[in-house]
Amino acid sequence: MNFEEAKKRAEELRPLLQYYTKKYFDDEQVVSDYEYDMLMRELKQIEKDYPELITKDSPTQKVGASIKKGFEKVTHEVPLQSLQDVFSFEEVEEFDERMRKAAEEYNRPLEYVVETKIDGLSSALEYRDGKFFKGATRGDGIVGEDVTQNLATIKTIPKELKEPISITVRGEVFIGKEDFDKLNEDRLLEEQDQFANARNAAAGSLRQLDSKITASRPLNIYIFNVQKCEDIRFTTHYESLLYLEKLGFNVNPVKILCNNMEEVRQAIEKIGNLRDQLDFGIDGAVVKVNDLELREKVGTTYKTPRWAVAYKYPPEKKETLLKDITCQVGRTGAITPMAILEPVYVAGSKISKTTLHNEDYIKQLDLKIGDRVIIQKAGDVIPEVVGVNKSKRDGTEKIFEMPTVCPVCGAEAVREEGEAVLRCIGIECPAKLYRSIIHFASKDAMDIDGLGEAIIQELIDRKLLNNIADIYALTFEDIASLKKNGKKFAQNMMDAIEESKHRDLYRLINSLGIRHVGVKLAKTLTKYYKTMDKLMEASFEELRMIDDVGEITAQAIYEFFRQDQTIDLIDKLKTAGVNMETIKEENADNRFEGKTFVLTGGLEHYSREQASEIIEKFGGKTSSSVSKKTDYVLAGEDAGSKLRKAQELGITIISEEEFNNMCE
Repeated sequence: MNFEEAKKRAEELRPLLQYYTKKYFDDEQVVSDYEYDMLMRELKQIEKDYPELITKDSPTQKVGASIKKGFEKVTHEVPLQSLQDVFSFEEVEEFDERMRKAAEEYNRPLEYVVETKIDGLSSALEYRDGKFFKGATRGDGIVGEDVTQNLATIKTIPKELKEPISITVRGEVFIGKEDFDKLNEDRLLEEQDQFANARNAAAGSLRQLDSKITASRPLNIYIFNVQKCEDIRFTTHYESLLYLEKLGFNVNPVKILCNNMEEVRQAIEKIGNLRDQLDFGIDGAVVKVNDLELREKVGTTYKTPRWAVAYKYPPEKKETLLKDITCQVGRTGAITPMAILEPVYVAGSKISKTTLHNEDYIKQLDLKIGDRVIIQKAGDVIPEVVGVNKSKRDGTEKIFEMPTVCPVCGAEAVREEGEAVLRCIGIECPAKLYRSIIHFASKDAMDIDGLGEAIIQELIDRKLLNNIADIYALTFEDIASLKKNGKKFAQNMMDAIEESKHRDLYRLINSLGIRHVGVKLAKTLTKYYKTMDKLMEASFEELRMIDDVGEITAQAIYEFFRQDQTIDLIDKLKTAGVNMETIKEENADNRFEGKTFVLTGGLEHYSREQASEIIEKFGGKTSSSVSKKTDYVLAGEDAGSKLRKAQELGITIISEEEFNNMCE
């Protein structure tokens, strides 16, 4: 590669690596570790061949990440450097050759300690007189983030050492394999985005501004270095690790003392072979000079110590059998196909199943049940099926079809236009029960005070809630049994449940969780249908003619009320005495009837929700966008584009004072 070619390539690589680095340290990995390492390696080689191409902002010249807004800065007394990566044993031998020359020059013994390179977030812990004083992330190596409160939630970090010593240590915060799998399974059931890998999950959890979130995550830590200790003078690194264990620290369990390069090679191979059996993720093996005086003599560069290298294992791909494809139903009804695999170890984890995302993904890969498939988990990314070995097909493979009904409850499964997800629309589906009841009892729905998430889960676990209507079958004794001395709580809950029976019809409609139907549309529907029976009888064509009801929404409403589960639930609610009609307000004032308001900017005396309620109370409606159909734009402070558009269209603009006068 000549100079011009190298310059052009370096200019391509720098912004790309800067983007990947930023995403990585923002706990969002968009490329595998291996791909990133190869690009960084390429840039380093270019800068080695042409030093004049090195720039101050080059990713090769920087360590770590920027400081997240909301955290105090902490300057590390001893920098938390990164390691030089190597990708072949020949490079490890080159490192050994440099160290042997240094050992001879300074007349020092040469031993190595080989450790697992834990895939997590590097942090420093400071102890004063044996008590945990402060903790910080690595940051850019010089300045990190003060995450003391978050680190204090990690159970494996001792709050007090077994000796009253002042010491600063460095460790890696991580989430173990089993804990990570469980965390993602829970998030899948909650239909939350899954973490891409354990490293991102750990880093994101530690860098939360709310320490309660950190405490809810299964974080662990392994200590691997003494950064500063004025009380004790260590001779070797291995000696310091043993002392850290004596103090009560959770020290990296894989630390192999090696007398020569052959033993180093064996240690690297051993760790590579043990990756599948380790209960934590690694992205390499670290080779460190053991003698601390030799380390001082060898020194460091700005970014990396010269006395250590990190051997990076290549990404793993494994072939296994796709035994079956099953479907999992999430709490909002999303039906996700799951690959059931012949168990195989990939990048340190035993993989027996993984998501296939959706129907389109299966078709894209041309997957069939019985195929030999390729699984990849590079850099501890979530395992996924990345290919099919079609040469091994023998004709016994079966084409998979997504179900037409929910595999849990048998209700219709619908894939709406423009969506990749298939959904169960059965309101009594057991898989959706928890989420359905939470929504039913919420403030904008039936507003059952006290019936929160934890209570709902407990009632479900005790088999006291098997469907929504069971709320109205709960007894005083059922509720009182949930809490110690729970009589007052039970009475308040019973009163709230009884009160909810008398809610207006729009609240009941909203509580049912019909796709695309919220409070606003529920209110609109009650203007056309004064009873639940009338709404249930409405045809698709009728629904389609209602303002604010599009074709997709009309279809969703129509299909919902023709489900056996919906009809069964409404019958049960009727029997329980739940109101099924619009509640007529006496002396109704419809001064805003037929008028559409758009709210923009900040109001002094109302929230937007409060202003919207007043408008709707007087028969008007609100819209989120300005159009020729808009009658008034209520403009508060810092009104923006909506105000400008109203001015362009000649829409009447009113102040909060004018709005007050209109409401008097």
